[in-house]
Amino acid sequence: MGYILGLSFDFHDSAAALIKDGVVVAAGIEERFSRKKHDSSFPRHAVEFCMQSAGISSSSLQAIAYYEVPMLKFDRILWCSEQAQGRNPEYLDKTISSWLRYRKFEVIDRISEELGVAREKISYVDHHLSHMSAAFYCSGFDAATIVTMDGVGEYETTSWGIGNGTEIQKLGSVSLPNSIGLFYSALTAFLGFEVNEGEYKVMGMGAFGEPIYYDLLRPMFRLEEGGGFSIEPMYFEFLTPKDLPFTDALVELLGRPRDPKQDFATVVDDLPSGIAVHEADAILETSKRYADIAASVQKVTEEVIFHVVDSAVQATGIKEVCLAGGVALNSLANGRLMRERGYSLYVHPAAGDSGSAIGAALWRHYQEAGTQRSAPLTSAYLGSDCPLDEEIDRAIADSGFQCCGIFAHDQLPLEIARLLAEGNVVGWFQGNAEWGPRALGNRSILADPTRADMKKIVNERIKFREPFRPFAPAVLLEEVHNYFECPAIRDRTSPEYFMLAVHHVLPSARCKVPAITHADGTGRLQVVDATSNPAFYSLLKAFKELRGVAVLMNTSFNLKGEPIVDTPSDALRTFSYSGLDYLVIGSRVVSKDFDI
Repeated sequence: MGYILGLSFDFHDSAAALIKDGVVVAAGIEERFSRKKHDSSFPRHAVEFCMQSAGISSSSLQAIAYYEVPMLKFDRILWCSEQAQGRNPEYLDKTISSWLRYRKFEVIDRISEELGVAREKISYVDHHLSHMSAAFYCSGFDAATIVTMDGVGEYETTSWGIGNGTEIQKLGSVSLPNSIGLFYSALTAFLGFEVNEGEYKVMGMGAFGEPIYYDLLRPMFRLEEGGGFSIEPMYFEFLTPKDLPFTDALVELLGRPRDPKQDFATVVDDLPSGIAVHEADAILETSKRYADIAASVQKVTEEVIFHVVDSAVQATGIKEVCLAGGVALNSLANGRLMRERGYSLYVHPAAGDSGSAIGAALWRHYQEAGTQRSAPLTSAYLGSDCPLDEEIDRAIADSGFQCCGIFAHDQLPLEIARLLAEGNVVGWFQGNAEWGPRALGNRSILADPTRADMKKIVNERIKFREPFRPFAPAVLLEEVHNYFECPAIRDRTSPEYFMLAVHHVLPSARCKVPAITHADGTGRLQVVDATSNPAFYSLLKAFKELRGVAVLMNTSFNLKGEPIVDTPSDALRTFSYSGLDYLVIGSRVVSKDFDI
């Protein structure tokens, strides 16, 4: 079939992906290039990157696939407005105005104009089929149960089916207003975080609480035979939301929502300095209540996820499971599905809407020319490459910093491991940028996991974010079972390669790696081998030789509210604003003190 371009835009996390004969060539998320968090605009920069990576122009494209069906989505908007019975009378007028202003009714025309491609080459792909395709066709499974869970596509919020060879068949679905993703997002807003951004913060917060609100939240769901479910509508406004996606009924049930500006601390060490005793007690008390709510939300969500996945597996008889949609980023649930149900799990690295750019392109490929499955997606390093030394040197010179060291390929890991072992926090910029929301050792901030204070240092001084936020461990593949209670790593499509599953840190290891051990004794780990990421693997090996620990603390190379860095200039700018001690770009090392 040749080259096919997949596109996702007009809602959030716009992206572009290019495949050739069923193999992913390049994929980029627009926010990395535009520096606008969750950029929803047409992904011009991401498309340009994909084309340059392949060395082609748009005239070489055989087809373009868009990740959903706009008119069906608008039909759902009309239906929602009718069902809402005037609760938000301005909703429909504002929505129509927005669709007209941004030409959302004319997606094919816009793509054709932007890329100079004939309209006949452009097609729509159902939203959940895009998700299913991203998961199944990239998984490497010959046959699998496929489950998609998100906020909402056109109408569907949850769907399940079977993948076999090059065929995907939907077996069932759940539609709006019943949505696991919107339930979690509504409680994310209740807990004071931004929807489509703060859901993972709820997971982190829940570790500090107990699920004592479970009995209040669980009756909101009615589980149905076959995998379906419905949600009690009185607590939520999913049809025509105005400001917040929950109603006064939820407030009456759970109490006052958390103010986004309110401090959160469950231990005295996390309290703001100089605070009065009575204020400290109030913060600790209210924080515990919100942590308990978060823990309860997570428990209910996991139960519903289990219901859907278990029912789908029962229907297909296949325990190889592919997950996609934003809910598939719930790494706590993913870990439990593997450990407690024994499922062989594949989760697409960009499980949300950005990943549907790959899914739409693959669906088009297999519908028109797919007679044989292509190789699985075993690497998330699909984005912008680390440039040549000359360009790095120019970026450093333009930044006002100076390069304090240039190291050969075999020397660099030893030097940086030494800096980390001395307690320095290092920005690490190597190779191609990661596809998806996780930093996997190419656009990462790294630190020593053996220091308990490093969690507080990086949250406060480096990332400028909430003190309760956990950090992920990167661990050598051959050492993983010395630190974590997790199933055997299947292959390089396993969730642990993409930091998409949470597992328990072994009790014997928690005192060795306190900075990556969350309050509930878990870590969202990433395994690294010599093939998956040679440079990062060498650094982990060097650190083990110095510290005796085969783990590094790994977090995304960005500050709170910003996209992950994409270029050396981005990295240098972030370096200048943060408390990072050193920055490594390729073979170059930068220090604010000009001395290594």
